[in-house]
Amino acid sequence: MKRFLFIITSVITFVISFLGIWVVYYHVSLGPVSNKSETINFSVKEGSNFYTVTNDLVKKKLIKSSFSYKLYLKLHKPRNIKAGVYQLNKNMGVKKIVEALSGDIKHDLNGVSITFKEGKDMRYIIDEIVKNTDNSEDDVKEVLKDKDYLQALVKKYWFIGSEILSDDIYYSLEGYLAPNTYNFRKDLKVKEIFKVMLDEMDKNLSKYKKDIESSKYTPHQLLTLASIVELEGTEGSDRKGIAGVFYNRLNNNWNLGSDVTAYYGAGVALSERDLTTIELNDANPYNTRVPSMAGKLPIGPICNPSIDSIDAVIHPTESDYYFFVADKNGQTYFTKTDKEHIAKRNELIEAGLWYTYE
Repeated sequence: MKRFLFIITSVITFVISFLGIWVVYYHVSLGPVSNKSETINFSVKEGSNFYTVTNDLVKKKLIKSSFSYKLYLKLHKPRNIKAGVYQLNKNMGVKKIVEALSGDIKHDLNGVSITFKEGKDMRYIIDEIVKNTDNSEDDVKEVLKDKDYLQALVKKYWFIGSEILSDDIYYSLEGYLAPNTYNFRKDLKVKEIFKVMLDEMDKNLSKYKKDIESSKYTPHQLLTLASIVELEGTEGSDRKGIAGVFYNRLNNNWNLGSDVTAYYGAGVALSERDLTTIELNDANPYNTRVPSMAGKLPIGPICNPSIDSIDAVIHPTESDYYFFVADKNGQTYFTKTDKEHIAKRNELIEAGLWYTYE
């Protein structure tokens, strides 16, 4: 009997202890993610509910535990979530976040969420701004041509140099506007939009600042090369290896020979059409196929590169390769000679693995 009572007592003690620990965990996990104030713009689309935004809350690091958050919802049954763009803070905790999303804290119904994709050029960015905000195409282009504004950016941001002031550059801030999803007000002006995107690029590049400052290339040149790597490297391809090939060609006074630079120089999208012979051989400051560009980079970036491509040009793979080609599955093949390169290209075509731009 004593043994039985001991077992029962032990089980009860264990259960109480377990429940106590779990209750403590539950309450702790409902607390703020951070004690420091950090405002996050959080977009809720029409038709969303408290459960469908869970992953976004976790992704933006606004809540600690999706399980505890969902349990809180079941226990407290808040009224319906309201669509809009909210200014949430990492120091709020679940209770205040739920109150905010319920409409108990002011939110902005005039907000829009815009995703600027990696590898897209300024024409795409202009289209997205015009489509989603109250700004016109002329509004954006006027800002990009505003020399006083650009000179102020050169003074403000450590990674922006006077290269962007060149009249030969098609779009002054090409390559500098960090791809990401942003939440803006529809009436936000172009300069304010650019500030958010440039601040994001500042944050992205700051972790590489020492490497960039010790490089023989300027930030502008590194972003230019990263933009080429971005478009030459298909998804899953060896971007560091590709960057290494380009450095080998530059160091030995070769042309980069990149078709994507010829397309940009001609003002033709990769998926639009094939270039004419005249366009392929046009000696503009972007086209790295022409003899005059031997050992040179284009005058500026040709798209807004991803972090992966930026990392690739800062930490390239050293090799003795001078050519590369990627198949449609993203597999990259490196070769040393033009003869080997052509053979590999023909091999991929025959195997039905040749990559075409979509």
